[in-house]
Amino acid sequence: MKRNKLALTSLALLGVAGLALAGCSAGGDDSGNTGSADATAIITTNGSEPENPLIPTATNEVGGGKILDAIFAGLVSYEADGAPVNDMAEEITVDDPQNITVKIKEGQTFTDGEEVTADNFIKAWNYGALASNEQYNSYFFEDIVGFSYDEDSELTGLQQVDDYTFTIELNKPASDFALRLGYSAYYPLPDAAFEDMEAFGENPIGNGPYKLASEGAWQHNVQIDLVKNEDYQGVRQAQNGGLTISFYASQDAAYAALLGGELDVLDAVPPSALASFESDLGDRAVNQPAAVFQSFTIPGRLEHFSGEEGQLRRAAISHAINREEITSTIFQGTRTPATDFTSPVIDGWSDDLEGSDVLEFDAEKAKELWAQADAISPWTGSFQIAYNADGGHDQWVDAISNQLATNLGIDASGAPYPTFAELRAQVNNDSITTPFRSGWQADYPGLYNFLGPLYATNAGSNDGDYSSAEFDRLLAEGISSTDLEEANRLFGEAQTVLFKDLPAIPLWYSNVTGGYAETVENVEFGWNSVPLFHEITKVS
Repeated sequence: MKRNKLALTSLALLGVAGLALAGCSAGGDDSGNTGSADATAIITTNGSEPENPLIPTATNEVGGGKILDAIFAGLVSYEADGAPVNDMAEEITVDDPQNITVKIKEGQTFTDGEEVTADNFIKAWNYGALASNEQYNSYFFEDIVGFSYDEDSELTGLQQVDDYTFTIELNKPASDFALRLGYSAYYPLPDAAFEDMEAFGENPIGNGPYKLASEGAWQHNVQIDLVKNEDYQGVRQAQNGGLTISFYASQDAAYAALLGGELDVLDAVPPSALASFESDLGDRAVNQPAAVFQSFTIPGRLEHFSGEEGQLRRAAISHAINREEITSTIFQGTRTPATDFTSPVIDGWSDDLEGSDVLEFDAEKAKELWAQADAISPWTGSFQIAYNADGGHDQWVDAISNQLATNLGIDASGAPYPTFAELRAQVNNDSITTPFRSGWQADYPGLYNFLGPLYATNAGSNDGDYSSAEFDRLLAEGISSTDLEEANRLFGEAQTVLFKDLPAIPLWYSNVTGGYAETVENVEFGWNSVPLFHEITKVS
C-alpha cells in the first residue's frame, strides 16, 4: 500500500527510534487455514463498556479508546511497531521546536458526507481544551499557545492557513508533540458534533475505517456493532466487513467464548488460563511485550498517606510486595516485575534508576519503615485495593493483600467493584476511599506519555491528584530538550522523585496475552497491545 512520507524532523521522533518489540504473532499460512477470505464478514472481539460517551477528548480508558480508534482517523496512525505514518495528514513539518505546519489530504470525509478540513481539527481541539468542558484529555493541549486550566480560552496557537493547512504554535518546546498526533485526543470532529455533543457521543460520526452499523448500534453493557466505512481513504483500509465488540462480564467468559467458537479475536487472557492458553491455541496464541504498565494508586488525601508518614508507608508497602512471586505463579511469566514507571518497549527505558530499589522485595525493611510511620501516627483501619471484578484482577489483588497482611501485620484485602465503569466513576469524582488498581496503556510510543499524563500537576489521568514542583520541573525540562540523550536523562531524574513519593506503587509490565480462532487470518497485535483489526480477514 502506498503511503505518504511523514515529514517529521528528528525532534518529532524522540522516543520512537529505539522502540523494539518481539515478533508479532500473525495468521496466514501458519494458522492452518486454507479457505478464501471473506471481505464482508464481521470480526468478533472482546471489549469493555466505555466509561463515557464516545467523544475523543472525553475518553482516556481502553474500552472507549478501542472503539474511537476504529471509527475515527487522526493526522497520523501507528504501525504495529509504533512507527508513525500519515493518515489524514499529507504532510507534517516541524518548522522549529515550537512550530509545526500540518497539511491534510483533500477529499476525505466524515460518514455524514462532510469533508474533513483544517477547521475540523481546530474546532475539535478547542472544544477539548476549554476548561468548562472538563474533558479528561484536555491535558494534551497544554503545550499549545492559549491553553488555560483556569478559564475558557481559545487555543490561539492554532491558525488556519487555508482549508487544508493549519499551524501549531507551542508555548514551549515539546520535542515529541508531532509524534502525539495519532492519539485520539487529536481526532477531528464534524460540525454535527457541536449541535448536540451529548447526542453525538451516543452515535458518533467519524472518519475512520469503521462506522456505527446503525443508530443505536451501541448497546450499553452488551456490545457495539461497527461496519466498514467505504468512504475512508486512509492507510487503515479494512479487509473485513466490520467489528462486533462484545462487553463480557469477565475475562474468563471472553476466553470461553473464544474456545467455544463464538469469538474471533481475544486480547486479554484471564489469569486462570495463562498456564494453558498457549497449548490450547497453539500457533494462534499471542504472548508478546506491549507498552502496558500496571500499578495501584494511593491518593494523598487518604488518612495515613500524606507527608512524611505517607512516604514511609508507601515505601513499606512497596517493599512488602514480592513481585517476582506473583508474576511467576499467577501470571505464569507473562508479566515482568517493574523497575520504573514506564515500559521496556519504549526508548529511554532503564532498569538502573536511582531510587528504584524501593521496588525490591524486602520484608524486614518493610516492617522497619511501617514501624517508623507508626511512631508518627499509629496505623488504624484496614488497607484495601479497589479493582474491577470484570477485569481478571482478583487473584493478584488477593496475593498482594496476603503479602501485606503477612509482612506488615495489618488487615488487608481487595475491594471489588462489579464493572470497570463503576470503579472509574468513583475514581474520577474523588469519592473512592481506598487505594485502587491503576495502570497505563500508552497513547503514543514515547517515554513522556507514561509520566506526564499520570503524575504531572493537573494532568487528566492524574487520578491520585499528585503534585510535585520538582517532578513538574524535571518533566518540563525533559520534554523541552531536543537532545534525546539529555531528554531521557531528565525523565530518569523525574522518576527518582516518583520513587521517593510513590504516588502509585509500580507492579509489573504486561505482555499482551491473547489469541484468535481458526476462523480468521492476518491477526497482528500492535505495540500497545491492541490488535490491528483492519488487517484481519475471515475465512469462509
